[in-house]
Amino acid sequence: MGVQMTFERYEVKYILTRQQKEQILKAMEPYMALDAYGRTTIRNIYYDTENYRLVRKSIEKPAYKEKLRVRSYGRAGAGDKVFVELKKKYNDIVYKRRITAPNRAAADWLAGNGPVPAKNGQIIDEIAYFRDFYKTLAPACFISYEREAYYDKKGSDFRVTFDENIMARTNRLTLSEDTLGTPLIPRDMTLMEIKCAGGYPLWLVRELSGLNIYKTSFSKYGTAYQKLMLPAATAFQTGGRKYA
Repeated sequence: MGVQMTFERYEVKYILTRQQKEQILKAMEPYMALDAYGRTTIRNIYYDTENYRLVRKSIEKPAYKEKLRVRSYGRAGAGDKVFVELKKKYNDIVYKRRITAPNRAAADWLAGNGPVPAKNGQIIDEIAYFRDFYKTLAPACFISYEREAYYDKKGSDFRVTFDENIMARTNRLTLSEDTLGTPLIPRDMTLMEIKCAGGYPLWLVRELSGLNIYKTSFSKYGTAYQKLMLPAATAFQTGGRKYA
């Protein structure tokens, strides 16, 4: 049976140069430590409707938005553990509901072709309601990246992650294949995310200010849609001729 987990926190994003990343890492040394997984390759499959209703709503920046994805840490075969995640954002606070399940069982259940892959409970009910409400949900986009995650040495829930080599594709939507795709940010840039329930520590505030680093609005799936799915849809609608 799968494990069910709930997260509630702020997630703030920054795009860094390699040099800025190195300076941030140096400032973090007294306070943060790399987690036990080290540098991990994360694979995600984002689910959406046939007309991309979820991502189109998301890029309009509404007060409330939601998305569904299945995630693995490394390649995942049919029986390997994956995470089914329902992620909601309301007024800048991120609420994440997550269950673990075997890869094939999770995919079959989301497609409506298999039994519930985890114990009954609120999170399963929320994901099932989401799936049934949107009716035509199916795998829409594969996104992968290499992540380094750091935790607070003092034991708080404050975390910092660095994502690089962020790639996306709309074919071969499986967690068992390689990570080839279209880059979503330049290869010499890093996406840093600050994950916390409250304010930043003073040392980080000083470092961000000193390096002139400012938060940005960046969605991996939203960027993938704008780079991959939207141009394809526009070309189809115009008979292969894109608007200038």
